[in-house]
Amino acid sequence: MDWDEVKKARRRLSREQGTVIKDWGGRIPIALIYPNSYYVGMSNLGLHTIYSLLNSYSEVVCERAFWEKEDRDKKLAILSLESQRPLSDFAVLAFSITYELDYFNVAQILKASGIPLYAADRDERHPVVIAGGPCIIANPLPLSPFFDCLCIGEAEPILPAMLPVLSEGIAGKRSDILEALASLPGIYVPLVHSETPVVRQWANNLDDFPTTSSILTPDTELGGLYLIEIERGCNWGCRFCLVNKFFQPVRFRSMDKLIEQASLGLRFRKRIGLVGPVVSDHPQLEELLIKLRQMGAGLSISSLRVRPLSRIVLREMANGGAQTIALAPEAGSERLRQVIKKDISEDDILEAMEKVAEQGIKQLKLYFMIGLPTETDEDIEGIIKLTLSCKETLDKQPTGCRITLNVAPFVPKAGTPFQWLPVAPLPTLNRRLSLLKNSLPPKGIKVKSESPAWSQVQGVLARGDVKLSEVLANMEEVSLSGWRKAVEKCHLDIDFYAHQRWDTAERLPWAILDSGTAPEKLKLELTRALH
Repeated sequence: MDWDEVKKARRRLSREQGTVIKDWGGRIPIALIYPNSYYVGMSNLGLHTIYSLLNSYSEVVCERAFWEKEDRDKKLAILSLESQRPLSDFAVLAFSITYELDYFNVAQILKASGIPLYAADRDERHPVVIAGGPCIIANPLPLSPFFDCLCIGEAEPILPAMLPVLSEGIAGKRSDILEALASLPGIYVPLVHSETPVVRQWANNLDDFPTTSSILTPDTELGGLYLIEIERGCNWGCRFCLVNKFFQPVRFRSMDKLIEQASLGLRFRKRIGLVGPVVSDHPQLEELLIKLRQMGAGLSISSLRVRPLSRIVLREMANGGAQTIALAPEAGSERLRQVIKKDISEDDILEAMEKVAEQGIKQLKLYFMIGLPTETDEDIEGIIKLTLSCKETLDKQPTGCRITLNVAPFVPKAGTPFQWLPVAPLPTLNRRLSLLKNSLPPKGIKVKSESPAWSQVQGVLARGDVKLSEVLANMEEVSLSGWRKAVEKCHLDIDFYAHQRWDTAERLPWAILDSGTAPEKLKLELTRALH
C-alpha cells in the first residue's frame, strides 16, 4: 500500500462535508470511479447523484475513486477515497464517463489495478465492471470489450432493478450474473448481447430523485456552491448536440422541491448553483430566483440562452453576486447558425449584450465552435465582427465588462443529425483558430481554445467502434505521441472515423441502441442542414 496515497485521501476526507462512511459487513461494496482528477470529478453533479443514490441502499457501500495525473504518470493502483482500499477489493467497479478523452484513463486504471482489461478474461475472482454516463449513452462501442455491462440511460430508473441482481448473483457464476443483467431494461452486456436494440431509460418525475451536491469540499472548481439540478433535456434541437437526443424528454423540477433543496443547501453554502442544459428554460425561473434572493442566497446559473434572455433573471443574478455570464452563439454568421439550428439572430445577440451591460456584470463568456459543417473563412470573420460588436455594445456602459471567447472544434456525436459528418482537417482548424487569436486579443478580448489535435482524437472516439478498444489497450502513455504509436501498432485507419463523411444508408456501429429518436428523423435534419 502506498502510504502517501493513504495520507492524501485522508486529508481530502478531512475537508469534506457529507461523506458517507459505511461498514462493509454484509454489504456489496461498489467503487464509483471518475476517470479523471478529484478536482474535475467533484464538480460533476452526476457523480454526486450516483454516490448519493447508491448509498441510499442499506445493502450497498459505495466509495469514490479518482485518477490523478501523478497516479497516471507513476502507473499507481488507485485507492478508494473513503477506506483507502484497492479497486480489487470491491465487488463492483462503476465508472462514470463524461468525456471521450477519459477513455484512455479507463484502460490505464484497470491495468494499474491488476484487473484484466478485457471482460472476456475475467472470472469469479474479479469485480463486475460497469459504466454509465453521457458518452456511454451515445456510443459505448469503443469501450465495450472492457466492460461487463454498460448502462444506457439515466441511473435513477436503472439502478433499482440492477442492484438486486448484483447483490444476489455476485457470489455465483459470472456467466449467470451477466445473463441476468442482460435481461434488464437499459443494460447492454457486450458478451451476451442479442440483436434486440437496448432501449435508453429515463426518469419520469425528477422530483422523485433529488439531484444536489451530496458532498461539499473546497478542493474543487465549484466548491463555493451548493449545486441543484433544475431541469434535464432540451427542446431547441441544435443539430450538433447530444443533450436533446439522449436526455429527452425535457423535464423540470417543481418550484416547491427546488426551494426545499435550496433551504438545505444554504445551511452549508451561501451560494446556490442552478444546473441544467438550459436553466433559463425553466417556466418559473424568474419567480424562483426572486425567492432564492429573499432567502439570502447568492446565485450562479450554468446555462442561459441568448433568446429569450430575461432582464429579471439577469438582475437577480447580479444582485446575487454573479460576476460572470456565459452565452453560446456557437457560430459567427446567421447562415451557419441556421445550418446548426441555433435559432438566434445577430440582433438577438446584441440585445442580450445590452441587457448584460445594464446589470454591471464583470465578465462575459461567449462560446463558439469552429470547423462546423459548411463553415468557411467568412464565418470565422463573422465571429470576429460579432464579438467586436458585442464589445462595442458592452463598452457603452461604464462597467468594464470583459469578454472571453471559448472556442472548441466541432466534433460529430453519435445519435445526432451530424453523426455522419467528419471533423474538419487539422490544418483548417489551426488556421481558423489563428485568425481568431491574431484578431481579437489585440482588441482586449481573451481567446481560450480546446486543442484541435486532441479534438481530432475525440472525433475518432466519438464515432468509433470496437476496433478502437485495441488502440486504447495499447496506449503506453496518454499523449498525442502515445496515441499515434498505438494507432500505428494496431493498423487503424483513423481517417475513416475522423475525416470521412459516412453514407446514411450504412448501418452505424451504435445501431445496437434505441435512443428514442428515429434514424429517419436524424437523416431529415441532416438534409435540411446541408440544403
